[in-house]
Amino acid sequence: MQPQLENQGSSRIERLIELSALFLKLGAISFGGPAAHVALIENEVVGKRHWITRQQFLDMLGAANLIPGPTSTETAINIGYARAGWPGLCVAGASFIVPAALITGAFAWAYVRFGALPRAGSVLAGIKAAVISVIAIAIWKLGKSAVKGAGLAALGGVALAAFFFGLSPIAILLGVGLVGMLALRATSHRSSTSVVCVPALLAQNWRWMGVAAATPAAVLPAVKGPSLSAIGLFFLKVGAVLYGGGYVLLAFLEQGLVHQHAWLTRQQLLDAVAIGQFTPGPVLSTATFIGYILGGFPGAAVATVAIFLPSFLYVALLAPVLFRLRKSPWMAAFLDSVNVCAVALMAGVTFKLAVDALRGWPTWVIAAIALAALLRWKINPAWVVFAAGIAGFITIR
Repeated sequence: MQPQLENQGSSRIERLIELSALFLKLGAISFGGPAAHVALIENEVVGKRHWITRQQFLDMLGAANLIPGPTSTETAINIGYARAGWPGLCVAGASFIVPAALITGAFAWAYVRFGALPRAGSVLAGIKAAVISVIAIAIWKLGKSAVKGAGLAALGGVALAAFFFGLSPIAILLGVGLVGMLALRATSHRSSTSVVCVPALLAQNWRWMGVAAATPAAVLPAVKGPSLSAIGLFFLKVGAVLYGGGYVLLAFLEQGLVHQHAWLTRQQLLDAVAIGQFTPGPVLSTATFIGYILGGFPGAAVATVAIFLPSFLYVALLAPVLFRLRKSPWMAAFLDSVNVCAVALMAGVTFKLAVDALRGWPTWVIAAIALAALLRWKINPAWVVFAAGIAGFITIR
């Protein structure tokens, strides 16, 4: 399959430069976690640049929710493939990750050197308030495309309720997808000849999964001062099996780094996760911080590459067949169901983020002004987030 919606009149090099510039910018200003990242990416690639349709974006988002790894990063990687093929896949993903890794590495250096974290709670509070408005707009836009009928609306409601009851997000996604397929089977009389052979399509790209298949399952030896290879293997395994992105990263890291290997203290781990949440870009850049503590700059580089590498491999397997799967009525029903479920989960996460972020009148005012700036004056979300950080520094104590 060829990449989708390539820009006529622009060369592959030009598209790669465009991808790099956009995702470097997004990686540097994407505060607020995966939901905020998705909102910013959707605004840029669908709303402003029209590189892909909103339906294709939803398909990418739904697929990213179904595979291990950070959802927003895998969405960026998928967009890179759709825009410029295999080089675009690598460029978009790396560009989105690098700013967060560099910023997190700088904080790690300061942490090791001075033994404390910089205090910037007021700036972060302002940013989080504005990010709620950014996400809310994205949910509205994506929801209008995802909810194509009463049946899908009902599935979205069930998914949202299941989220608040504490069910696993991956279980919700798979369950809703299967219900959608069964509903189609009960109502559709289309010819089975139009069904895409999913195993055959995946087999065409299985060679891209060679490295992931070789990921060792053996437990690493518990040693003091781990080697670079030990650091790399640990984070490679985490990246290969991590469902739920940054939201469940803490549990994985605490079990492996504190209890199993005793490489970090619990306080060091909490500081690392706090930095990963404070800095822009993927929360998995926490690995950069931990890698620096364990092995300096080489350890930071190895940990960062290792934890993100499986995401590139998973998307490399799925991206070439994703839009072809849409041609199957069965897989189309599955994707439609998963997409509306992904939007519902995004809404649930946003509600919980809002409860935490909107405390006190300054945050409510910042959120309201941000919403007006985005809807009425169409100001770029990046500038809105930047201004909100300044407003938070001035007004929030």
